[in-house]
Amino acid sequence: MDTKSNLLIFIKEKKLSKSDFYKITGLSNGFLDKGGSVTSSNLETILKHFPEISLEWLVTGQGPMLRKDLPVARPSDTGVPLIPIDAIAGIPAGDNLGLRFIDCEHYIVPEFANLNVEYMIRVSGSSMYPKYSNGDILACRRVQDILFFQWGKIYVIDSSQGALVKRVFEDEDPERILLVSDNKEKYPPFSIPKSDIRSVSIVLGVIRLE
Repeated sequence: MDTKSNLLIFIKEKKLSKSDFYKITGLSNGFLDKGGSVTSSNLETILKHFPEISLEWLVTGQGPMLRKDLPVARPSDTGVPLIPIDAIAGIPAGDNLGLRFIDCEHYIVPEFANLNVEYMIRVSGSSMYPKYSNGDILACRRVQDILFFQWGKIYVIDSSQGALVKRVFEDEDPERILLVSDNKEKYPPFSIPKSDIRSVSIVLGVIRLE
């Protein structure tokens, strides 16, 4: 079996859908269904988000699926930090994220356990209504490469304009991105330069409060 076939076995064992896999890894939709080999860059991305996978098994199908030398930390065990949306500017790009989150309240959300959710924020305002309402809680995971986007997906973007929750689309200018609200009547689309982006997180789920 090839690497992509092994990946399909793994995500089935994790009870993930293909859509979940794409959200977690940032790989393009259809990656698992397309022909062609898996590049070393693809492997690096997959193992970064699923460090429990044995590289030998993934590539060759030999040996156990999971590494025995790496305990898997799950959000359901430790809880997911909930931060104020105005604190998004304080999220560093490096690996010391936990130094800031340690002071936040943590909540156990079993549904987020397999999505590699890093933090939650509360929606402020109505720009993404009806998709998200004021007060909804978004589950997010950082995207390491801020120049890569899945067009049309919703992201939390930290820029000089503050924390923005928007759909991201390709702009005519390759050095900019187009940010679009679902509530287009009150919030028209606008673009920002990629160089103005300090951090990016993809939205993986939502908790809606009635």
